[in-house]
Order: sequence, then structure tokens, then C-alpha cells
Amino acid sequence: MASGTQGNGNDGTGAGGSDAAVADAKAAAKAAAPSTGETVRVDSWIWSVRLVKTRSMGATACRGGHVRVNGERVKPAHTVRVGDEVRLRHDGRERVVVVKRVIRKRVGAAVAAECLVDNSPPPPPREAVAPAGVRDRGTGRPTKRDRRELERLRGLGAPDGGPGAPTS
Repeated sequence: MASGTQGNGNDGTGAGGSDAAVADAKAAAKAAAPSTGETVRVDSWIWSVRLVKTRSMGATACRGGHVRVNGERVKPAHTVRVGDEVRLRHDGRERVVVVKRVIRKRVGAAVAAECLVDNSPPPPPREAVAPAGVRDRGTGRPTKRDRRELERLRGLGAPDGGPGAPTS
């Protein structure tokens, strides 16, 4: 590099220095790992590998019975070891992971993926739902008939079958 110029992290490899960043993140993960034979709390581990957003959410999931280690419901302070199967019900789906590396601190997503084996079933496909009641711009205010059709499409209407309820 010429004197007087500053490096921008791009060394001409096309990676923008990301290889070095990943290597640094892996080194940080190794530093975050407990010494040989130690264990880590399950709430801390599921937070560290980015299965939940906060450690307190992990602890709440454990207390609510949404976390199982090797088939047993566990408390937040339960310890995990390499080879344990952790099942987590979160956000409407079940995650099944096997502990590959035990870490204490939260790491980047690329490094976190190396700390577990994800055996989760694939998420259910999102339903392609046509938007109900979308009107073109500039068409003006809907008429009473248009409004009733929109309400019928959206599933709205008077539940008792009164004057506001759509007739079929």
C-alpha cells in the first residue's frame, strides 16, 4: 500500500476482507467456549446460537416448557453438552438441533451455524393469499355496494345477522 493512503478492508480479493472477519469471529467463538468438559446453561446456549433473540426469552421458553433437552422438559439452568438434542418451540414452529459446540457468548450467524446441527422440519410454506379489497388509485370513494363486497371478502360483517350482515 502506498504511504499516505488508508486501507478500506478490500485487499483486491473481492471478498472485502470477509474471510478475515469470519476467521476473527471463529476465534472469538473459540474464546467464548468454556474449557474442556465444562457445560453451559441451556437458556444461554439457545441465545448464543441465535435460536432466540434474548437470553430472557430463552429462560421464559424454558420455564414455559417449550425447551426440551434429550426429550425432557428443562429449567433455564439445565446444562447442555456436546451431542445433546435440544428441541425449542418458538414463533409457531419447532426447532430441533443437536449441540455440536458449546459456547457461552453470542456470536455471528455464520459461526453460530457451526455450533449446531439443525434437524428441524422445514417451515410450512407461506400461503399465497391475494390481497382482499385492494382498490385502484383514483377510483374514488367506494359505493355502499362496493363496501359491502369488500367486507364480505375480508370476512367482516355483523355477527348476529343484523342489518349490517351480508346476505347469502
